[in-house]
Amino acid sequence: MPLDNPWFYVAAIPAVLVAGVSKGGFGGGLGILAVPLMAMTISPLEAAAIMAPLLCAMDIFGLRSYWGTWHRRLTLLMIPGAFAGMAVAALTFGAIGEASLRIFIGGIALFFALHYWLQRVAPLTRLAVPTWLGPIAGALSGFTSFIAHAGGPPVQVFLLAQNLDKTLYVGTTVVFFTVLNYTKLVPYAGLGLFTWPNLATALVLAPLAPVGMWLGFKLHGKVSQELFYKLCYGFLVIVGAKLVADGLGVAI
Repeated sequence: MPLDNPWFYVAAIPAVLVAGVSKGGFGGGLGILAVPLMAMTISPLEAAAIMAPLLCAMDIFGLRSYWGTWHRRLTLLMIPGAFAGMAVAALTFGAIGEASLRIFIGGIALFFALHYWLQRVAPLTRLAVPTWLGPIAGALSGFTSFIAHAGGPPVQVFLLAQNLDKTLYVGTTVVFFTVLNYTKLVPYAGLGLFTWPNLATALVLAPLAPVGMWLGFKLHGKVSQELFYKLCYGFLVIVGAKLVADGLGVAI
């Protein structure tokens, strides 16, 4: 039970805070860090289930702050694809063993970290990404969001290339992921992920959700997004490598 594991809190407290700061002020992309970090101490399935209601709570605060400042057309382009991606993930999620899931989540973490560092070489704002790719970005986001709450990077690739104002960009991601997070509660429940221990652990961590969001709102215009992302993605490389090694049974 996560509540009985003190090392879980060493991982979970910063995971929830970073997810809140990211969703509140930096477009939500670093929500990817939460599940891999928590999965270093508990089952990846438990980590995903615990984070789901916390992300939904954060979404409420995000909607209050950014409602009316989101790009409706781009959001509506991505949502149908996101539903399709989540459906595929739901059909395959229960068939993946824990070791394989650690490798998969760790691989996602490493891939998205690599994507971030490559972006330093070829900034997305200079790439031509047509709007018709919105449903594809949504599908990739829906799939990875369902598996590990890691749907941010595909949406970032698409939205950043549209050269949106920073506040409009953050607001669009808030609305999009609110729809995703509340939708996936249904298949999560159907897969039996919302056990009483997982829900109790989420309740204990719940006060951190508004704290992280509040910090994100405050830091939105004060802290360099580039510095914040460099630090977190650097740490994500370490976490991803550890999960892959654990899944392969290799000491690291």
